[in-house]
Parts: sequence; structure tokens; C-alpha cells
Amino acid sequence: MPRRTGQRLTGHILTPEGFIDGTIEFDARITRVHGVPISEAIVNSGDAPRILPGFIDTHVHGGGGHDMMEGGEAASRIATLHARHGTTAMLATTMTAPADDLRAAFLALAKIRNAPKSHAPIGARLLGVHLEGPYINRNMLGAQPDFARPLNLDEINALNQIVAIKLITLAPEVPGSMELIAPLCQAGFKVQIGHTAGTYDDGVAAMARGASGFTHLFNAMTGFHHRKPGMAGAALAHAEYAEIIPDLLHVHEGAIHLALRAIPRLFCVTDSTAAAGMPDGEYRLGRQTVTKCLGGVRLSDGTLAGSTLTMDQALRNLVQTLGLSLSEASMRVSTHAADFLGIADRGRLAPQAWADIVVLDAKLNLTAVFTEGVALEH
Repeated sequence: MPRRTGQRLTGHILTPEGFIDGTIEFDARITRVHGVPISEAIVNSGDAPRILPGFIDTHVHGGGGHDMMEGGEAASRIATLHARHGTTAMLATTMTAPADDLRAAFLALAKIRNAPKSHAPIGARLLGVHLEGPYINRNMLGAQPDFARPLNLDEINALNQIVAIKLITLAPEVPGSMELIAPLCQAGFKVQIGHTAGTYDDGVAAMARGASGFTHLFNAMTGFHHRKPGMAGAALAHAEYAEIIPDLLHVHEGAIHLALRAIPRLFCVTDSTAAAGMPDGEYRLGRQTVTKCLGGVRLSDGTLAGSTLTMDQALRNLVQTLGLSLSEASMRVSTHAADFLGIADRGRLAPQAWADIVVLDAKLNLTAVFTEGVALEH
């Protein structure tokens, strides 16, 4: 899809310094942002377009009826579905699976990820892979299939040669994992703690070795108790970054408020499945069948199995239910994830950043999405 040059939008623009009433000019990248600073009260009281950084989702399993583990054209269709909901960049998230299944999924993802940057995406830009397992605790699978196994550096390096792995979820208490956290971090991988039966002390030790995030905070990890704080307690006490799923089903809003107070750069993910953007019914999640009904996705035994959440709804939940300001909510669906991944040219509306832009109306409904300067055609 060709990019137009010399584009501009006017409205209430969220810059790194706060909202302005002005104009943003861009091609594939932002060339200029200018205007007059305004308060958020003015933004909230008017009908002018709200112009924010595009959303970044580090945890996407599927959407639009497709699952990342399918191969083929699934990833492109998933990226398109999520772009319609404002996600302009994402990590394709794989399931715990046999080695051959993972390799097949990576080979399919490579066709999209390895496209030249000059090629305009038709959906969200695929930044790389989030390897959610197989190096997890089989007693904390959640909705993951039971193919958990010990951490294997050779397997990680081989997969990374196919498509760049940006993020690895692991359980540090599994024998052999704790000792490999530092080598993984030194090799440039981000490590998150998740699907873990580990203790508070395990979490503290893993962070000391370089683990820097937590996968879907509170879900599939040992919970907090005042005499046994667990992995959730380690995150609340010490983490700078953590994922959370704000669909108001995976985590009670009170627990989200607790996490917001405790973790400075808590950021939102969807953990979305093939059921996102689809009617109720049965869908695939890796090798498993899941059922969408009553706004959730579950295994046959009732276990929550990812979500149907999209990032525009996550933003609305943060503002309309949890009471965050629009500027803070934007940080938590965009900027903090970019910073966690070490990406300086996404997640902010500033000159030289990629022109990943969402435009919303007064009710926070999307009216336009631009990925690297390309307007999404609905």
C-alpha cells in the first residue's frame, strides 16, 4: 500500500510534554508537531479529535478467527484485525508447543517480519516474537498446552535466526532457568517472569539476574499473601514494568488499581486469541480448542484462555472504568511498552518517530489509524 507524503492532522495532540491544540505533519515518520499547550480539562470538555500514539501490544496470540500458531497468512490477518482497533505495532506471541510446531510458526512469521521497512504494512507492524513458553512451569500452564520443557539456549538461538525474538516468558524456579536469565539478557533478549509457581524470593533473584517484566500480572503466578507474598508480591514490591490484561475479567479492577500504584510503568496487553473481533463460538489456541462466550474465552474446564480484548477497548476501560486520565492511559497502552522493549521511535508523537497515530472522538472511539504514515482502510 503506497504512503502519501505531506500529510497532516489537526486537533488535540498528545506529545511527550503533554497535550497541545495544534497540527502534526508526517510522511512515514513524523516531521513536525506544533501548537499551543492545553490542559487535559480542555481536551475532555471539547469535541476536537484526540490524537494519540498508536497502541503497542506485546502479547498477541490471535484475532479475526486466526491463531499465530497456524502459519500461512494468519499473522497478516491478525495484524490487520488489531490495526482496526488502533494497534500499530505488536509482538506475535507463540504458545507452548513441540519444537516442530514452533519452527513452523516462526517460518510463517518470517515472511512478514523480514519484509523491508520500506514496505508499508497493511496492519500492525510485527516487531518480533514474544516466546511465551515452552520454558514455563507445567503446574502453572493456565491455558498453555502441556509441552513445557527446560530452557534450551540452542532452541532459542535457532528460532531467533528465523525471526527476532524480542521477549521470552519463563518460570525462574524451573531447574536450569535461573542460571540462564543473565546470559539471555546479555544476548539482548527481554525476559519476563510468568506461568510460574515461584516464590517471592525466586522473583527477586530473577530480577537481580536481569528479568525485567512480568507476564499478565496476577494470572498464572503465585498470588500475594501478607505472610507469603509470592511472585505477584515480588512484582508489586520491585518491578518497574509488568504486563496486565485490563479486560476487567482477568483481573479485578481493585487489583489493577493496586498494580497501578505499585508498578511505575505497568502497561496493558490484550493476550488476545483468534476469538478477538469474532462472534461467540469455538476457535483454536495453539493445539487447543477454546470457546468464546459471555465476553470471555475459556477451555472446556472453564479455565480462562486468553481474551477477546482489543487495545482501543483497553484504553476505554482505563479511562471510563478505572478513572485514569487520557494521557496516563495512553502511556499504558503505548509508550511504556515501547520503552520496555527499548524502542525510542514508537509510542510517542515526536519528530523522527514513526507516524503510528490513532485519532479518537470524544467518546474515545477510533476514527482513524495510521501505521508508519499509512491510513488504515476500514
